[in-house]
Amino acid sequence: MPPESRSAQEWAEAEEETEAHEPDSAGHKADKGADSSTPEAVADGSAQRPMSGRERLVASLWPPRLTRAQLIVALLLFILGLGLAIQVRSTSDSSALRGARQEDLVRILDELDNRSQRLTDEQRRLEGQKTELANSSDQAEEARKQTVEKEQQLGVLAGTVAAQGPGITLTIDDPAHSVEADKLLDTIQELRAAGAEAIQVNDVRVVANTSLSDVRGGVGIDGKRIVQPYRFKVIGKPEDLEPALNIPGGVVQTLEKEQAKVSVTREKKIVVDALREAKRPDYARSSSQ
Repeated sequence: MPPESRSAQEWAEAEEETEAHEPDSAGHKADKGADSSTPEAVADGSAQRPMSGRERLVASLWPPRLTRAQLIVALLLFILGLGLAIQVRSTSDSSALRGARQEDLVRILDELDNRSQRLTDEQRRLEGQKTELANSSDQAEEARKQTVEKEQQLGVLAGTVAAQGPGITLTIDDPAHSVEADKLLDTIQELRAAGAEAIQVNDVRVVANTSLSDVRGGVGIDGKRIVQPYRFKVIGKPEDLEPALNIPGGVVQTLEKEQAKVSVTREKKIVVDALREAKRPDYARSSSQ
């Protein structure tokens, strides 16, 4: 049959066959006869359900894919955070003084300054001794000299050796015999608190274990009776000793209320020559032996 005489049905069948064999936009032939829901399409996995946005986000985040550079950066950030936390904690520990009063802060600062000064002086003294020992040609002789010097210092404190130096003389004249042992003991304690290093009352050396008692006609010091006028020879810094006795309500005013006459004199040289016998202890021994 000539082409001009084709029927309408034949033209429709020809067009359908042509469309079935034309390639699609992705480079594949569109097969209208193949349905994605058929068992063959499901079996070979050529047609699957598209992934949602949440599923794609989860798939991109897990499992994590970290590079070496990312691991190094994470480690550095962790170390930095740990250091900041330690710094904040140490700063918060020092905040306890923020609530203190100004007087307390000044007192604390003075105590720290005094402690620092004492430690500095002690360090300087020890360094001097170390230098002397190191530079001495005979270290044994130098050690012996230091031992003798230390023995002399302890002897002054124990009252077994004589001492001399600047200080004061204190004279208490008690014609009414109203000054008793407790008043003299208060005087000795005040002198010790002011920095007295050696004290002698009349001809008796006063040491750490000295005792005073009231006796007939005077005062007993370590069992020895002394009578007025009571003369104190005190070695120490005169600028500290004299004001300590003359403060309002202090030793001088208390003795004057007892009708006693008191005189205090500063001296450039005081000689304390009353000695005490050095007794060997019965039980105590040096721990270094």
